[in-house]
Amino acid sequence: MNTPNSPSGILPRREFLQLSCAALGGWALSRLPAVAGPFTRADFEKLVPADKKLSPDWVRSLFARGTRTVYRGRDLEKIGMPIGGIGCGQVYLGGDGRLWHWDIFNQHIGTGPEHYAKPMTPQSPFDQGFALRLTSGGRSQVRALDRSGWTDIRFTGEYPLAFVEYRDPDAPVAVSLEAFSPFIPLNVDDSSLPATVMRYTVKNTSAERVEVEIAGWLENPVCRHSGQTRDVLRRNRVVRRTGFVALDCSAEAPPEDSGPRRPDIRFDDFERETHGDWTATGTAFGGGPVEMDKMPAYQGKVGGQGRRVINSHASAPGDDVSAKDAATGTLTSRPFTLERNFISFLVGGGSHAGRTCVNLLVDGEAVLTATGRNDNRMAPAVWDVRRWAGKTARLQVVDNESGGWGNISLDDVVFTDQPRRSAGPLAEETDFGTMTLAVFGREAEAGNRRSESDAGLAELPEGKLPEAVFNAVSGDQAVATAPFGRRLAGGVARRLALAPGESAEVVFAVAWHFANLRMDRLPAGRHYATRFDSALAVTEYLSRRFDTLREQTLRWHDTWYDSTLPYWFLDRTFLNTSILATSTCFRFANGRFWGWEGVGCCHGTCGHVWQYAHAVARLFPVLERDTRERVDFGLAQQPDGAIRFRAEFNDIPAVDGQAGTILRALREHQMTPDDAWLRRNWPGIRKALEWLMARDGDDDGLIEGNQHNTLDTDWFGPVAWLSGMYLAALRAGEEMARIVGDDPFARRCREIFDRGLPKLVAELFDGEYFINKPDSKHLDAINSGTGCHIDQVFGQSWAWQVGLGRVLPEKETVSALKSLWRYNFTPDVGPYRAAYKAGRWYAMPGEGGLLMCTFPRSDWDYAQAKGKGPDWAAGYFNECMNGFEYQVAGHMVAEGLVMEGLAVTRMVHDRYHPSRRNPWNEIECGDHYARSMASYGVFLAACGYEYDGPRRRLGFAPRLTPEHFQCAFTAAEGWGTFSQQAEGSRLDCRIVLRWGQLRLKTLALTPAGGLTPRRVSATLAGQPVSATLTIREGRCVVGFEPEIMVGAGQTLELKIE
Repeated sequence: MNTPNSPSGILPRREFLQLSCAALGGWALSRLPAVAGPFTRADFEKLVPADKKLSPDWVRSLFARGTRTVYRGRDLEKIGMPIGGIGCGQVYLGGDGRLWHWDIFNQHIGTGPEHYAKPMTPQSPFDQGFALRLTSGGRSQVRALDRSGWTDIRFTGEYPLAFVEYRDPDAPVAVSLEAFSPFIPLNVDDSSLPATVMRYTVKNTSAERVEVEIAGWLENPVCRHSGQTRDVLRRNRVVRRTGFVALDCSAEAPPEDSGPRRPDIRFDDFERETHGDWTATGTAFGGGPVEMDKMPAYQGKVGGQGRRVINSHASAPGDDVSAKDAATGTLTSRPFTLERNFISFLVGGGSHAGRTCVNLLVDGEAVLTATGRNDNRMAPAVWDVRRWAGKTARLQVVDNESGGWGNISLDDVVFTDQPRRSAGPLAEETDFGTMTLAVFGREAEAGNRRSESDAGLAELPEGKLPEAVFNAVSGDQAVATAPFGRRLAGGVARRLALAPGESAEVVFAVAWHFANLRMDRLPAGRHYATRFDSALAVTEYLSRRFDTLREQTLRWHDTWYDSTLPYWFLDRTFLNTSILATSTCFRFANGRFWGWEGVGCCHGTCGHVWQYAHAVARLFPVLERDTRERVDFGLAQQPDGAIRFRAEFNDIPAVDGQAGTILRALREHQMTPDDAWLRRNWPGIRKALEWLMARDGDDDGLIEGNQHNTLDTDWFGPVAWLSGMYLAALRAGEEMARIVGDDPFARRCREIFDRGLPKLVAELFDGEYFINKPDSKHLDAINSGTGCHIDQVFGQSWAWQVGLGRVLPEKETVSALKSLWRYNFTPDVGPYRAAYKAGRWYAMPGEGGLLMCTFPRSDWDYAQAKGKGPDWAAGYFNECMNGFEYQVAGHMVAEGLVMEGLAVTRMVHDRYHPSRRNPWNEIECGDHYARSMASYGVFLAACGYEYDGPRRRLGFAPRLTPEHFQCAFTAAEGWGTFSQQAEGSRLDCRIVLRWGQLRLKTLALTPAGGLTPRRVSATLAGQPVSATLTIREGRCVVGFEPEIMVGAGQTLELKIE
């Protein structure tokens, strides 16, 4: 994670949280309709009202199928939907169809909680876009395919696809965009392409013929960071292949300059107390350069030359990080003549393009700019200024950012003929690579024959975009080069002629290849670079397999949304899967999957965070299996069985993460077709469980010593949440032990479980909910005590996810969940947070949510729960954190508290409405926080899904409209649609397999409406198959002997009467 407090840009989680505080400034009330109220003053006597006063219309909307969600107008402004491949960086599709953000260059970008209160605004570090030129009736018009070109834009995001509609009464055409990166569950490689597809459909809506030119442009961004510290020559070329025409962008080292070198001119070293002949505005830059040894200690060593530097954080007024970063201003130099080839300098601070930067002004315009890298330590930068030789210029230092990393630093400005040289070859720089923009189509012919309808240009002339594209792209210019510092942009285009009512489709693809990923203590390289040697190779693969990749991506999308579940619910429970396509997640060259907790924040695919994230295991199970085997039961496991929850980055285990990893091992086994993975990993799994048993000590099923956990401190005494997870892990261990034939260990697990369950209830259930009993020797330690804690029955929640049945008793579990609804759920967190101010803001006043821990009993309060622990850790109790909320929501649904579970989920959904913030960026300690993939678990609970691949078992118990239900499902080797329909005294069920294969021995179903089943008949692909019916605990269990194989495109139909 990166904060202004870290000289390296990366802090341990605890240090980060000590300094994180999202400001409320700029918060405006939402335009969303009220979900509850109005409340009277009496309602707020208890900060979490017992009567939630939920609007009946809002409650009905929880269950209604509804329609697909379409955003328009101001709701488009904050949208950023991840639109690249798994582990390939982070590219956003904006609400108006623009691509932005572009974190693909292997530069560390740290995030924290700040983007909840202050969402990012769309910006791109280089020029890229698409546009049309339309000619009809003797009139031509150019329209960018973004908000600047159309009066009516509508956005629908249904990950992994997005749909954008462009309309304008003055345009003779209507345009539709379908954007995606291939995403095919169970096919991880084809879902990990560093590419984005933009498929436009242009329809002539006028009564006249329309000549259409549709073009895309791309500024060469290769070496955009390293080019600031060394001499770089960028190269563009137009490439024609079968099926596409592409602009291919690359970079290379220029020839050595053998001419005479003039002496350097040191323009400024800032070794003085005042700004001298520099002009300052605002407050950020204070009265002069700052002494480095008097800067705030948390900034670390900033790497300046001499004693003083320009630093708009250290020189700004304010007593804390936020106040100093909030200050803004500019600092502008005296005029000077450009009489050397390069300007070199040191720059640090924020990476906000245009807002925290150093600019070169020529004729009053910023012709070159450099930013920091969200790092206090300054790095060398160099500008090639030869094209402005002899002109008068100024330097301008800008701090116009008041949020996180709202600062800029500068030192050692030198005019030189020889830029600073970096050590090592250019090809080893992290941002060295290639990037392509291609137009696909059948018109492009083999053998490099020119297509009359397609064109490419390696370099666009100077001029305003997008007009300059159409002024230039009239033929092919094959190659162009430019030194770093001069924009080099090219484009590709297609010409069409559309009769009235006629449509045409044009497919563009953007691909990238930046292989030199390097992260401290981790394997090097990007996995995609082991498959492709360039962006052009990615483009060729995508073009060659385009129809298949698109069709299978659409097939999954249609399978997911071909459901009876509410549209909003399908949107929210799946969209967090897009976290895989952000800079939270990586696939290294050796195949290892790795993740931050949130983008750039908190190392190590952290066990106690990622255990909540159910999506990956069900969609791409090979990634989770490899992580368990390679990391958790491999390099992270210590000889005594303890698993370091951050692998290379820490040396301690966490009790909840340890138990969760054992439960995940069972899940990973269930998502395989046989027992081979479990048998291979059983020794490590057993050791992990034995470590927990050792923490138990007396084998009574309760853990009482120090218990590190996801709330980042050690708790002491029996803790219902953690011992409950231990009990669930014991049951998982028992099941796995029996599968591998380790019966003595299975018996030991069961014996401890049988002792622990009644003791947990007897000691830690208070009649309403489960509590903890803090150790009297450790009252200074944080502990929720008799507070109502969000994860108190997490063990049972996990058990439902892996088909373990009851590990906690039903009556007490449901009572605990009802208590969470009563004491922790509030339609407005404002009153509670006004009373309990510690903690970060993931729900604002006026927004609802499920609070982490409240204290409804008189024998324990927040002060006691905090003990002498740090404010940042105790403050967790007062927060609403999405991943925890989803965990409880899914559990509520599984236990029959359907309205409550949906309400909790919907509150998160409403908090992330685009009128407030980016719907595709759920934030905790960092953007795109991994724990939010717990939302997929809510979907599984709504379906009553259970699966065991090696045993060929599949089951459903729909919680919503079981009389008429349909949903998507995944299995070890395939995916498809399940549906059931009650017809009088008959239940009709269907499995339609859309991809892969499904092997079945048993299918467990839940009859609707009191149906008492007597017999079953079954057909597969229209042919009868042998099936038996057994009733077990109210469920219909259909058996197939011998097992059946359902292939892609086949339908299994059951009639139960």
